Amino acid sequence: MILIDANLLIYAYDASSEFHERARAWLEGTFSSGRPIRLSWSTVHAFLRLTTHAAIFQRPFSMREAVEIVESWLALSTVDLLEPGAAYWTIFRQLLDKSQIRGPLVMDAHLAALAIEHGAILHSADRDFLRFGGLRVVNPLARAS
Repeated sequence: MILIDANLLIYAYDASSEFHERARAWLEGTFSSGRPIRLSWSTVHAFLRLTTHAAIFQRPFSMREAVEIVESWLALSTVDLLEPGAAYWTIFRQLLDKSQIRGPLVMDAHLAALAIEHGAILHSADRDFLRFGGLRVVNPLARAS
């Protein structure tokens, strides 16, 4: 199961991003792969917040456009939302303690805990996730050496 971080979704829809083409191709391939894809509510919220923000997104979507994009993902039979389960708090707290997390990295710890709890592989272009022991993370935009 793949858990997708917001940065990949944003790059796929931001034509001004240097990562746009690779992210778009990856996202289309992933959505059509038949593999189970999961999103967290925090990822959905970040996508909506950032893609509609004129100071961040060069050509922001209207909220209606952004919501329609999210609904198109959720309408796919392989896409669902991933919710915290019974072990989430314990895993999350351990990640906070062991990785000395504070500030903006709390949201990264949240995604890491979700992925670990559910045995998902987190797909992200954010190197900060490498700090979390026990997390399987893949950067699909990394160029092969």
